Amino acid sequence: MDSNSGLSESGAVQAPRGQTASRGLRHFVSKAEGADEALGVEAEIVVQDFPQRVEDDEPWRAASLEIGHQARITADGRDGYPVEPGRYRLIVARACPWANRAIIVRRLLGLEDVLSIGFCGPTHDQRSWTFDLDPGGVDPVLKIPRLQDAYFKRDPNYPKGITVPAIVDVPTGAVATNDFPQLTLDLSTEWTQYHRDGAPQLYPEHLRDEIDTVAKRVYTEVNNGVYRCGFSGSQESYDAAYDRLFTALDWLTERLSGQRYLVGDSITEADVRLFTTLARFDPVYHGHFKCNRSKLTEMPVLWAYARDLFQTPGFGDTVDFVQIKRHYYIVHADINPTRIVPQGPDLTGWLAPHGREALGGNPFGAGTAPGPTRAGEQVPVGHGA
Repeated sequence: MDSNSGLSESGAVQAPRGQTASRGLRHFVSKAEGADEALGVEAEIVVQDFPQRVEDDEPWRAASLEIGHQARITADGRDGYPVEPGRYRLIVARACPWANRAIIVRRLLGLEDVLSIGFCGPTHDQRSWTFDLDPGGVDPVLKIPRLQDAYFKRDPNYPKGITVPAIVDVPTGAVATNDFPQLTLDLSTEWTQYHRDGAPQLYPEHLRDEIDTVAKRVYTEVNNGVYRCGFSGSQESYDAAYDRLFTALDWLTERLSGQRYLVGDSITEADVRLFTTLARFDPVYHGHFKCNRSKLTEMPVLWAYARDLFQTPGFGDTVDFVQIKRHYYIVHADINPTRIVPQGPDLTGWLAPHGREALGGNPFGAGTAPGPTRAGEQVPVGHGA
């Protein structure tokens, strides 16, 4: 990053350490060449619930520019972080779509006994995601009030985003990785020794090329596409982002019209990655981000597909609509300066029959559904559908 200009390589504005980004710069979309779709800053160091844009010609698993800790936790420990039960803690926020993916994958694979989880609240301040949901505002395992403490434990001069999900090495108290795209893949491929009996194959080797191809487009066009609309800095960039997003949603509609899941006959990583955006579409993205050609409920194929996943154990039981709305409408004050959180939309339709069974397939392939959500990890009563 050029410390004089305040622009990262992507063009996203970053305030220097010790200074707070002005209101006009928070979530700013730069006019610099190639940066009209980059997503900007919360504050002194970037506190993000989303990654910056990955260029279209990059591999979809390539780290976002806000991934500062790219070490992997692997079976052979080649980066210094071997898979070990009880050693690590997954830090998430239910509000964040990127973190929601990790919550889902951990639950589907049955890793609760070997990888503990900590929950940040939905309305972080300018410095960091915080553990304000825990007694005393301190994570009970890491004994820290802010996720930034674990980032600075690894690197006191850490210059990039305080992002979730992150996996913390409990013995040292330092972040091991915040590589959100690789993190969930590694839970599927490196933690296999600790998967539950009947765990699904979310990233089967014979389908990986197709999963990668589909997930890349989902990531650049949909996961990031909604943010591209929401944080556009001009009418021209918004119009282009809007068209790009709905072109991708039309492609997904066509693809899912004749098959139950995105790739193959069962749930894969690609479905997990699409679901968390669809779950937030009507409560947040349709209005807050101006993604308003159609509501999800007005796109019959995608709405049925989303309901199918929502009603599948491990998906809907991880979604906290109250925290989702509080995060977006309160934290994104540049878009919603009054910080009023809307009461709607009506969520009862999520539990309506979807009819997708007629397309065949089995959600867990040769595996089985996960058991009930663990005590202490349930979405609070009244926060789901």
